[in-house]
Amino acid sequence: MQKIKCLLASLLLISAPVLASDGKLLATPGVSQIEGSGGGGIVPWAQLAGYASEDEFSVNGFCSRADVSDYTLDVCGAQVNLFNRVELSYAQQRFDVPALDTEIEQSITGAKIRIYGDIVYSTWPQVSFGIQHKSLDDGAIATLVGAEDTSGTDYYLAASKLHLGAIGGYNWFWNVTTRYSEANQLGLLGYGGAGNDAEILFEGSTALFLSRSVAVGVEYRQKSNNLNLGEQDWKDLFVAWMPNKHVSVTAAYLDLGSIAGADDQTGWYLSVTGYW
Repeated sequence: MQKIKCLLASLLLISAPVLASDGKLLATPGVSQIEGSGGGGIVPWAQLAGYASEDEFSVNGFCSRADVSDYTLDVCGAQVNLFNRVELSYAQQRFDVPALDTEIEQSITGAKIRIYGDIVYSTWPQVSFGIQHKSLDDGAIATLVGAEDTSGTDYYLAASKLHLGAIGGYNWFWNVTTRYSEANQLGLLGYGGAGNDAEILFEGSTALFLSRSVAVGVEYRQKSNNLNLGEQDWKDLFVAWMPNKHVSVTAAYLDLGSIAGADDQTGWYLSVTGYW
């Protein structure tokens, strides 16, 4: 029911006129990340979600699905951009584990603040600091596999830049994120374990805009292996379509490596965001 409500909210946002925010260039907010923040699919970026400029606010809703060899992850959530300075976000994740005939649910509350710059107009990259507090609805599986906690907080610093006409006349985007975290598989398998402490992890994204509304790119996300279950780094190859300032659609090929001992977790990802 929660998923249906979020999907309906996203569809309403898609159909609504943009009244509160229209201040940024098309596609510059990025899309919606699976933990709720504005960014790519698996990596939060420095830009804030939505098209709000410094005298505007925006509200966005999104739903996403990742489907790999042995698991599926459904996410719905919302984001608020206050005057292109602060982003607030919320996401609800549902991770299906068919082998155990169960699902894991996690809620994520996030905040991001723009510290410096603009991805287009400033000489240096835009820089933002963000936090994501995550809590499992039921931590039984996380405890079973050896996690120390069933909730935790990630902290990250992201830098993003869009270079207009940089490669053969096409716009080129890049982002680098460093994250301080002890989450296991985004926190779906809890936090910490086997005496391991939080680590600083690297994440990155780059994309080439084939037109004003279509971008193709890749993402990489480093992962820790606190539970000694062979957790591996994540990668994706994505296409994002942003036909107007009301909606964006992202599709991707995923390579998530090993998850909870199950190897070769590859598959697809689809996400839709509506903007108001």
